[in-house]
Amino acid sequence: MIDRLTYSALAALSVVIRAAFGPPESTDDEKSDRGDVPGWVMITVMTAIVVIALLAVFREQVLNAVKSAFDKVNDSGKTK
Repeated sequence: MIDRLTYSALAALSVVIRAAFGPPESTDDEKSDRGDVPGWVMITVMTAIVVIALLAVFREQVLNAVKSAFDKVNDSGKTK
């Protein structure tokens, strides 16, 4: 089941993909000379897809790992 955070992230990602890879705004041949999508855009979008997919599958494990890390940092700062 997809929770609200994952659904929002997927919706935002679909907007980014549509903006990056969607059809040109104008169909006029003179104005449609946009060229290829830059490599950094494709890498960024693909990385976002991988992160969202991993978070959707391993959400609980990631949350537990982050919470554990914060707890260790907080405990090490206390005076004994």
